[in-house]
Amino acid sequence: MIAFPKPLSLDARTECLVAAYMTAKESVIEAGYAAEIEWQHQIDFASITEQDFLKESAWVVLSAGMKETVVRAKFPAISGAFLGWASARAIVCHSERCRQSALSVFAHEGKIGAILTLAREVSQTGFAKVRERIAEDGTDYLQSFPYLGPATSCHLAKNLGINVAKPDRHLLRIAERAGYSSPSTMCRQISEIVGDKDSVVDLVLWRYATLNPQYLATFSS
Repeated sequence: MIAFPKPLSLDARTECLVAAYMTAKESVIEAGYAAEIEWQHQIDFASITEQDFLKESAWVVLSAGMKETVVRAKFPAISGAFLGWASARAIVCHSERCRQSALSVFAHEGKIGAILTLAREVSQTGFAKVRERIAEDGTDYLQSFPYLGPATSCHLAKNLGINVAKPDRHLLRIAERAGYSSPSTMCRQISEIVGDKDSVVDLVLWRYATLNPQYLATFSS
């Protein structure tokens, strides 16, 4: 069992939201995803390497509009196609080989091309500068890349250790059901009460939604 937050003086809507979140978190942990939550809690943008950036960017690009289980099954082979994310320069130097190898695993020209575009930017600009741009401009900079829109740029930022919540379809539905104007507002409210980072709250709610087809019922006020 996980510990519930100490009782606070909360309005009814917030009490319902916090109780629903704690129910969701306990369910996610019992389903075997405690390590996933811990990873999100521990990841720190300051420690992200070029290899981490290439890998997480590719994961998010491939995941756009796809089921996580599909991408997860193919990702080891995709990583092999891109030289194990050794470096952006290595990928660029062998771009055609990487492209053809990746397409044999994941037949989507646009997404594979987007990964190569990211690698070229890192190779030309240097990862130190890319990291600086992310630190300064956040998701606005990330959205300059193909397949990184408002939701997916937040997804990548979150996976890089930036404390944000992403407006994906599950969180948008939960926020609406719980009476909040946006997922970020909802996640921040939960974060301030239970102490989990916004990005952890996001992960818990998203994972719970993937595990429970009736997840919205939990968040009815």
